[in-house]
Formats: sequence, structure tokens, C-alpha cells
Amino acid sequence: MEQFQLSDVLLKKIADLISVKNNTQLKKIVKDIHFADMAEIINELNENQGIYLIKLFDSEKTSEILTELNEDVREKILKALSVKEIADEIEELDSDDAADILGELSEERKEKVISKISDDNLADNLIELLSYQEDSAGGLMAKELVKANENWSVLKCLSEIKKQGENVTRVHSIYVVDDMDILIGRLSLKDLIISSSKKKIKDILIPKVDSVNVMESGEEIAKIMSKYDLEAIPVVDDKKHLLGRITIDDIVDFIKEEAEEDYLIAAGVQGDVEADDSILELTKARLPWLFLGLVGGLGSVFILEGFEEFMNDPTYKALFFFTPLIAAMAGNVGVQSSAIIVQGLANDIVKGSLLKRLIKELGLSLINGIILGLLTILFGLGINQPLELSLVISLSMLCVIIVAALIGTSIPIILDKKGIDPAIATGPFITTSNDIFGIFLFFYIAKIFLL
Repeated sequence: MEQFQLSDVLLKKIADLISVKNNTQLKKIVKDIHFADMAEIINELNENQGIYLIKLFDSEKTSEILTELNEDVREKILKALSVKEIADEIEELDSDDAADILGELSEERKEKVISKISDDNLADNLIELLSYQEDSAGGLMAKELVKANENWSVLKCLSEIKKQGENVTRVHSIYVVDDMDILIGRLSLKDLIISSSKKKIKDILIPKVDSVNVMESGEEIAKIMSKYDLEAIPVVDDKKHLLGRITIDDIVDFIKEEAEEDYLIAAGVQGDVEADDSILELTKARLPWLFLGLVGGLGSVFILEGFEEFMNDPTYKALFFFTPLIAAMAGNVGVQSSAIIVQGLANDIVKGSLLKRLIKELGLSLINGIILGLLTILFGLGINQPLELSLVISLSMLCVIIVAALIGTSIPIILDKKGIDPAIATGPFITTSNDIFGIFLFFYIAKIFLL
């Protein structure tokens, strides 16, 4: 399959056809374009053009397009659609996607849309899904699945799953429940096909089936599905009643959103923002971390003022020129250490006690610090700097590297245990704190050994 490439020529052609309302030609051009590619086109059109395209096609096509649009574009289009039009789109979607779109509406509009949904079962399912936390198993799951009762015969099972399959986009597994709708196993399609038509499902089911509780976090679900290479996983309540299923495409979307959020946090950007957001939104997202940087910078000023008398000695003024080097080393080492730990926490490979991890980081820091310290001494010899001064700078650098590494390692682990996103520790928070501490340690050690 040749990958779709959006071009300025195609965009202009579509925009021109919209301007003259040539619906026949428009439908002909976009007829074979995948809904994800159509979403890409609408993302690039202006608001009115996008709304025109959405209203041009039937709900079966446009409902899928809505799920792929950028959130800000979808928000504008949903505002332009009537309650009945949104309800029509919702009825064409799987329950999890439908709930996601409903979740973006105001409470008042959400209730009105649900009241216009003709399928009472779907309406009830959506109300249930919206009651869960967005990033929990309940918030991620879809209600559509294929299940069989353990007391059915193979013949009845084949007939029943054929009916159920009509409402399921993709069948990954057939789950088996008892008369109380409690999950007790799964079915192999091969076993189902080759077994006698009179045989009971309970005689051929596979009792081992991985499942997740409806309140489980998205992060834990991602780890489970990744570890066991699952394409789908059933969701149950505390009593093991089968409630729904989560498919790999939903968990991939969740992982992508989490990664984007962590990247923004690590870069010192607060909230879910994009490059084309308004100046006000971008300012609100960036300013808190910039304020932290300002506080850190002012803190460094006060630290330097504390050593003003020491710095006034002409013999030690050269130390001032090494301040950026020490600050950079402290910040870089801290970010390196924290980034590795955050990645390990995300992949669930950070095991053992914090003390053991810190001892390992201490050994690594000693090796790196000694090598960099020796290079600094060689640099000092090359510029005819007093050996005593070079030794103090190298010792300070070694201490700063060790402390920064220990802070960068421990903070993410502590944050994670407290239920706080450890990605915070890879951003300006750790950089600023290590800069301040590094500068203080540098001048304190210098003052001890040189005075």
C-alpha cells in the first residue's frame, strides 16, 4: 500500500471545490482516501472548510475521521455540529471512541447527545464508560467483545458469536463466562472449529486468561500487554465480572499521549499544548517553569554574593570563569541520571532498593568524575594555571558530579513512590536545583582548600 502524501496541490484543489460547493467532484476526489488521511487534510483546512467537509459525507465515514482529528480542530467542528448530528456520529463508533468524543463536550451538551442516541444499550454503555477515570482500564476499554457461556454447545456458540461479531470491529479473542457473567477462560478458534457440535464450551475452554481490573491504571495495562505480547485484554470488576476489553490500538494511543506529556514536562512545558496553540495558552504552559528558572538564577546570585569576599582576592578570581563549567556539569549529570531512571521506571525495569541503585550510581560517578577531573588538570597545565587551583577545580567537579548523579537518581524514584510523575525530575526542576547546589559546592570546597 502506497503511503498517502498530503500536498499543497491537493489541499488547494479541495479548498477551491469547497468554495464553489462542487460536492460531486469533492466526493469523487476523497472517495478512496483513508479516514486518517482525511483527518490530516481537515487539520490543514480552515475551520469553515473542515466543517463543510464533515457535513458533506455520511456519518459512517465522518465518525472515523473525527477520532483522528487534532483535539483543537475536533473541538471546533463539534461546536458547529448539532446535537443530533453528533449523536449520529457517535452511533457509528465503537463505544470507547464514542466515549472519548463525548468526554470533550460540556456536561449539558453531553446529556443532550446521549438522549438523542437511538440505541439504548449504547447509551447505557457510554454512561458507564464516562463514569471511569480517563486513564483507567474503565476509561480505555470498549464494551464491544465476543463472549460465550460455558454451558453452550459448540453449535450454539458458533451461532451466537456470529451474531456478536457483527458489532465488533476486530475479534481478537473469544472470552468464556459462567451464568453470572464471571470471566473463567477463553476459547481457541481452532478448538471451536474442530470440536464436535454437541460438545460443551466448558469442556474445550482454556482456563488461563490474563485480565485487568477496571480501576487499573493505563501505565500498568501497557506494561502487562507489552510483557505478554497481547493484542487485547479483558477488563473485569472486583468480582471478576466481564465488563469489556482493551485492544492494542487503544493502549498504543495511550502510550503515545503519555510519552508526549512526559516529553513536554521534561522540556519544562506544563499541560497539553501544541505549537499552533494561542500565545496565551503557550505562555501559561511555559511560564511556571521559567519562573522556577528565575528563582534558581536568583538563588545562584545570592550564593555568589556569599563568597564575594573570597572572590575579591586576585589569586582566586580565576574560579569565577569556571562557574559555568561546574553548573553545566551539575545540570547535565543530573539530567542524564534522572532520564535513565525515568526510562527504567516507565519500562518497569528499575528493581531493588534505592540504596543499591545509589551505590551503583556512586561508582559510575567516581569513574566519570576522575576522568573529567584529570582532563581539567591537563587543561590547567596547558594554560599555565596554578596546579593548586586546577586540583581544587577538579575535586569540586568530582564532588558535584557525584552529588548531581545521586540527586538525579533518587528524586525520580521518590516521586514515583509518592505517585507523582517522575518525568518532572528530568526537566528544569532537576537542572535548576543541581545548578544551585553545584555552584555552592564549588565555591565552598574552593574556600576550604585555598584559604
